[in-house]
Amino acid sequence: MIMDYTNKLRKNVNKNYIFYFLKTLDLTQGIWMLYLAMKGMSLVQLGLLEGVFHVTSFLMEVPTGAIADIYGRKTSRILGRFCSVISVCILLLSNDFYLFALSFVFTAISFNLESGAGEALVYDSLKEIKEEEKYMKITGRQEVFYQIAKVIAFILGGYLATRSYKLAFVITITIGIITIIQAFSFTEPKIGKNERVVKNPFKVIKKQVTEGINVIKNNKKVGFFIIFSELLSTLVMTVFYYHQNFLKGHGFNEAQIGIVYAASALMTAILASQVYKIESKIKEKGILLIVPIITVTCLWGLSFSNYQYIFFILMMGTEGIIFVAINDYINKLIPSYNRATILSFSSMVFSLFMVVLFPIIGKIGDIYSLDISFIFLSIVGSILVIINTFYVLKMTKKETLKHEG
Repeated sequence: MIMDYTNKLRKNVNKNYIFYFLKTLDLTQGIWMLYLAMKGMSLVQLGLLEGVFHVTSFLMEVPTGAIADIYGRKTSRILGRFCSVISVCILLLSNDFYLFALSFVFTAISFNLESGAGEALVYDSLKEIKEEEKYMKITGRQEVFYQIAKVIAFILGGYLATRSYKLAFVITITIGIITIIQAFSFTEPKIGKNERVVKNPFKVIKKQVTEGINVIKNNKKVGFFIIFSELLSTLVMTVFYYHQNFLKGHGFNEAQIGIVYAASALMTAILASQVYKIESKIKEKGILLIVPIITVTCLWGLSFSNYQYIFFILMMGTEGIIFVAINDYINKLIPSYNRATILSFSSMVFSLFMVVLFPIIGKIGDIYSLDISFIFLSIVGSILVIINTFYVLKMTKKETLKHEG
């Protein structure tokens, strides 16, 4: 019986690869802005819809992470998939800004429900069978499935959009229903379970959030990893969203832009799968110091080089390295019972940064140009790299003295 349960936990890993692949096979991810523009949405309205997503994500991230800790990671994933399907259905059937906004609310909640729960389910499955040292390698492989699905989604979604937006949405809804069914096949790990039957679940949620914040307060390194990784992700993802218009302004057509984005996903997949090898050579200190410098160098190259698409592809690859490595570092430092809450808190920080930075970059682009916006991002990134370098060197020196003492 114990052996059977252990095998089920081990199977969670392979099931998770399939889940991530299907979940990411969202054919609308590269065409939704074009689709909504076709439905009559202005650039201002598109910006507001993106704002609705990030505000909702910011407000709901920790509560949804607590739901995963209280009621189970598997339950959280299933609910997340339901919300995702509802979101795409609303987008397909609506013609009104407020209904589109409702769709983005469901998209954000779906993202929130799955963001911390998925990592927590896999890590705790490995921890329970005493194989958590494999987590970084497994996360790297997961990133490969994720990026390959993105490549397919960018190319296929773009092609279908030239034929029928409706077909792309219907296929995405069908795949979403399949992922709901597959999500039921996961086995919930016993470790990290909290009170499942409670008289007042809101009190338990409050307790979860408080404990999550206390872990971060008591472990400055966890707090640093969260701020560091989410700041870097904010810079990269802001470029990711605006880069389509940037390339368009530099003479690229839609097909060429799709190829650039597919190439960036492939680069991320290749590097993410090798993070455990890279980390074994340059260690944690190397990841924290070298990768951000490469990222910001790519930002500057993107701003001034005639081969901006090459720097964009490389920059997206560095984001993949950070995601896999930092995820592993954080998981090693936090307790199982509120793992999902803390990971979700990390995503909430990202949403906060995006809500602040994203409109600023758009406004600069409107007033001046996206070229100026990217130069501004490069300056901000350079300042952050300098601060990060001093902090990491100080932190590693302190840890060295502690070990020697």
